[in-house]
Amino acid sequence: MSNVDTGRHLPLEALHIAAGAKFGGFAGWNMPITYPAGVMKEHLHTREKAGLFDISHMQLFLVEGAGAATFLSFVCPLDASAIGIGKCKYTMLLNDKAGIIDDLIITQLSPTRFMVVANAGNAAKDEAHFRTNAGNFDVTIEALPRVLIALQGPDAESVLTNAGLDLSTLTFMTATEPRPGWFASRSGYTGEDGFEVAMPIEEAEAFVAKILADERAMWIGLAARDSLRLEAGLCLHGQDIDETTDPVMAGILWAIPKPVRESGNFIGADALRAIIAAGAKEKRVGLKPVGRQPVRAGAPILDAVGNTVGRVTSGGFGPSVGHPVAMGYVAKELAEPGTTLFTEVRGNRLELQVAPLPFTPHRYRKG
Repeated sequence: MSNVDTGRHLPLEALHIAAGAKFGGFAGWNMPITYPAGVMKEHLHTREKAGLFDISHMQLFLVEGAGAATFLSFVCPLDASAIGIGKCKYTMLLNDKAGIIDDLIITQLSPTRFMVVANAGNAAKDEAHFRTNAGNFDVTIEALPRVLIALQGPDAESVLTNAGLDLSTLTFMTATEPRPGWFASRSGYTGEDGFEVAMPIEEAEAFVAKILADERAMWIGLAARDSLRLEAGLCLHGQDIDETTDPVMAGILWAIPKPVRESGNFIGADALRAIIAAGAKEKRVGLKPVGRQPVRAGAPILDAVGNTVGRVTSGGFGPSVGHPVAMGYVAKELAEPGTTLFTEVRGNRLELQVAPLPFTPHRYRKG
């Protein structure tokens, strides 16, 4: 990974350069991949103290208007009016075939205002999808220019409070607007307790300096973000889920309330109901390679006689668990934890065990 310009630049890029970050391209952005501490220490620091991530490549959309809830309930498989003020909901955008265009977090701020957080690589596509489908609704969609940071780990709440932002009343998947132009939720992508905080660009550098003045907080790069989310069994769009996968095979049907599944009027509803009725042919599973050799995305999954029965979608080493971890899709009849499968890495045959997800327990602050 080199410090070559690879795309759009984070507003706080100068801070990452000063911190010694190594940069690489991700979703069209020049992103800090690692810092001098290295992936292993960054990962474990997040699990033990508080890791600070710059996730400003992700896009916030403010969706508001008298028809905002109805609009969101059409483009996403949810009942937006029932989310609850100050509550967040994990959901997705589906295409007509129930393929996953993106996965999102939507927060209801009022009966007519919603905040949508979209993935970086899909932000332009998501915005186009929103605008294409907004014509029949009384709704406005605004892409917000913000710095977005995540502070994750057992000390996250205390570090934020010391930095002058007390979010201790929030519980997992709740949110608030703590200051004009700010948005904060108790959520994240590591399996740890933590927060995601968006703020106007001009206010970000001073606030980040307050966080980093606390010795418990440390910059964490994209590489450790990936190993953390993989241990936590969380999907990465573009790898574990995409428009060729549906919520049933991906194991995220839980995100769609049963009444919405049965009678909701959302894009892809008919296709999703047909898939539910037929049952998934493949399922997303955890995979534990036997030994110390990690497997990577794209590796085939084989049965005992060498037939291809699936594919690895994410893989690497899990610093918290001390062994390689992976996720992938296998034929439904092979998805039971404990099933022995195989893969090939550089011509070598490696054994895999289907493993329950997550690899590390989630430590969210529930209400």
